[in-house]
Amino acid sequence: MEDNIMNLVVVGVISWSTIFLLTRRVFPKLSFDFSNRVVSAIHATLAVILASLTVQDWRCPVCPLASKSSPKQMQTLAMSLSYMIYDMVCCLFDKQVKLDHSIHHLVSIVGFGAGLAYKKCGSEMVAALWITEISSPFLHLRELLKELGYKDTDLSLVADILFAVIFTFARMGGGPYLTYVTLVANNPFLIKAMALGLQLVSAFWFYKIVLMVRYKLTKRTSTKVT
Repeated sequence: MEDNIMNLVVVGVISWSTIFLLTRRVFPKLSFDFSNRVVSAIHATLAVILASLTVQDWRCPVCPLASKSSPKQMQTLAMSLSYMIYDMVCCLFDKQVKLDHSIHHLVSIVGFGAGLAYKKCGSEMVAALWITEISSPFLHLRELLKELGYKDTDLSLVADILFAVIFTFARMGGGPYLTYVTLVANNPFLIKAMALGLQLVSAFWFYKIVLMVRYKLTKRTSTKVT
């Protein structure tokens, strides 16, 4: 990994940590998780913007396949790698370690690290970043609304539905296609393994989202009836 990319990762970890500490200071009465989700929402938004800016041809967003990563792609991946490292450590401090989240962190960190080390597969990895983060702002918004006192409101329901719909189209629509082209292209084995692992995690989360939406709609229907 090049020194400038390594420096960007280090600066990124420090920057995410600083944003978290500032958020804790501004909202001292709110939870540890609230501050972390603010940071996560900022990263998700920034990741989608930067990933979009690296696309060379929107007629084929994942092209060219198995090619050398561009400087912009490397910088985008380094930024997200720094966030994943921060978030993994942050979750350990919060003592809310979940198996699926731990697997997601591990897959993402190894995947980003491998992409930066190989200096290739930039198109596929940036596309994966876009797909995985496009629904994340709504994921964090629904949790932030709960802590701000908007649980079980119309606004909360809208956030839930937007998250579920965008997640479904991105991860269960674009995700399998991206996994397929990554597997069939001339990519390193580690990159292929990470692509498959990420899709499996997405499928598991999709199952949990279906259960969540069904529960929310059933609960809301029952409340209106009574």
